[in-house]
Amino acid sequence: MGKPKKPRKKEHYYRAAKAKGYRARSAYKLKQIAKKHKLLSDVDCVLDLCSSPGGWTQVLRELDSTIEIVAVDLNPMQPIERVTFIQGDIMSPETVDKIRKMTRGSVDLVVSDCAPKVTGNWELDVARQLSLAEAALRIGLDLLRSGGRVLTKVFQGSGFQEFLQSARSEFESVRLLKPDASRKTSAEIYLLATGPLKKSNGNEG
Repeated sequence: MGKPKKPRKKEHYYRAAKAKGYRARSAYKLKQIAKKHKLLSDVDCVLDLCSSPGGWTQVLRELDSTIEIVAVDLNPMQPIERVTFIQGDIMSPETVDKIRKMTRGSVDLVVSDCAPKVTGNWELDVARQLSLAEAALRIGLDLLRSGGRVLTKVFQGSGFQEFLQSARSEFESVRLLKPDASRKTSAEIYLLATGPLKKSNGNEG
């Protein structure tokens, strides 16, 4: 009978990424979001969390050759021109300190395509992914300039609504996005949070 056929859309973006030289098919998710929502408008410095193998970092550099990019991942990442890479765990205070130092404590945009190593236990995988998304928002609240944005992947499962409610209490605007490159049957969705509310203390970078 042979192997079951993969969803056509997944295969299309996989082949397109290979042909274009992107390191991951997820590059198209960021390209679509960036175009539709003007993600890099008025952006000088971007923090790319869980960046390896570098598909999103490639897109960021392609879309704007002038922005400063700091990429972070627990795993190594092959170098990309004019990108500063930090190898470390974004859940670790030591890594966050390195990020703060490298970005001089101020960024315009945080992007995160973080996903945990899948265990096969859906509830556990969702919980771990939400922890990574929460870390991305915390880092954003710490480093974003006034009006800055966080784009983070989230799994829709147990705890998602609570996460969404928390994000809405910490940012001026929160939107949920589903780019065409994401499979319709996938539980993943992207949260775009704009304007950290805790910047009212005058720390705008």
